[in-house]
Amino acid sequence: MNDCCSDFRKITFLTYLLLLPAFLAFSWTASLAQDAAADSTATEASGGGDDGSGIPSSPEAIAEGESIFNNNCTVCHAINQVVVGPALAGVENRWENLETLVAFISNSQKVIQGGNEYAVNLYNEYNKTLMPAFSDYSDEQILNIVGYIKAEAAKPAQAETPTGGGGEGGEQVVNGGGGIPSGYLTAIIVGLLVVLVLILLVLVLIISVLTRFLNQKQDLDEADREVINQKVDVQKVAKSRPFIGIMLFIFLAITVKLVLDGLYSVGVQQGYQPKQPIPFSHALHAGQYEIECQYCHTGVMKAKSANIPSANICMNCHQQIKTESPQIQKIYAAIDFDPETQTYGDNQKPIEWVRIHNLPDLAYFNHAQHVNVGGLECQTCHGEIQEMEVVYQQSELTMGWCINCHRETQVNAEDNAYYDKLLELHNTENPKEPMKVEDIGGLECSKCHY
Repeated sequence: MNDCCSDFRKITFLTYLLLLPAFLAFSWTASLAQDAAADSTATEASGGGDDGSGIPSSPEAIAEGESIFNNNCTVCHAINQVVVGPALAGVENRWENLETLVAFISNSQKVIQGGNEYAVNLYNEYNKTLMPAFSDYSDEQILNIVGYIKAEAAKPAQAETPTGGGGEGGEQVVNGGGGIPSGYLTAIIVGLLVVLVLILLVLVLIISVLTRFLNQKQDLDEADREVINQKVDVQKVAKSRPFIGIMLFIFLAITVKLVLDGLYSVGVQQGYQPKQPIPFSHALHAGQYEIECQYCHTGVMKAKSANIPSANICMNCHQQIKTESPQIQKIYAAIDFDPETQTYGDNQKPIEWVRIHNLPDLAYFNHAQHVNVGGLECQTCHGEIQEMEVVYQQSELTMGWCINCHRETQVNAEDNAYYDKLLELHNTENPKEPMKVEDIGGLECSKCHY
């Protein structure tokens, strides 16, 4: 009996010893998950007040200035970095007065031709590259841009700190999205497997101790003792009909599952990441330099297709920037451009980009309808495109994926006259539930199929 108690003490100690690493692993994983959740929900405070400088500082003015800046200026300018043009932090202090700065933004060529010394020096310093005229915007809107620049310059500069790399591409941008990264989920699964293995070991030890305890009892008859000490005949078990039936069932189940998975994956190109003829880093252009998607994909707001950017869009910047790069030289070769003489030849040929996102011909998808009217972000379907060094298809883009989106997405009808009558009808029939895409015909076959 003393031996049995001693064995149980050993089992208790081993149980604690085996389960302690699993407990520590789960504690560490939970801590990392909490840190990730805290990081993903952190927000950056912003505000402003009128300092009497004549530069707007109200939240409304800054918001309008940010919108105009992002849609027109980010291709050539950043707040704290030199891109095509100078860094804009403190720009309001470099000019003799705000009126001249506003006039330069509205029509830089007119101010340069007028002989303004600072404007002429700026023009010469940046390779005599003229800034496009923004005469369509009022002086008040241009001042809102300056207000946005001033507000952004007052913030910590880490928001525009380069993520690394130069030349044709930078290093991959660190994922700042919300949620628990897949690495943590993998750690949890591995932890569960470890716990299961440890529990199995503890059960084996318990069975071993109980067997020894029962064998020490003197009042057991031979039949009971034979049951306790019986050995498993592996060969006999392997040849038994129940075992063969179970194995056959498992084999057929796995085979059927693999076949069904293969059938469901037909036409699904999720993860497709082809090599392009000229490397293009979205992490560098859309991430680090914050160039709007619409600047290159010009059709996304007004057409069915977002279209592949033409080479002349690349030349808006690369006629002056990175002209010595071997990859930029490929663009020059395609459009027969001589960077030294700044002239084009007649031997032009298309760049053979490889399409990544491709729907079947039987499906209809309109970018303008989703982006312009629906107000969806590019990341909704394409993932965190601004973090991709090499673009790949992140979403399934299957019929079920689209239908689920239409069932779950709430229609943003605020300040959008397109939805006024639809919203009125929906609120009459179902006032307690928000209007979703499926409520306005989003599940009708003819919406997506010809």
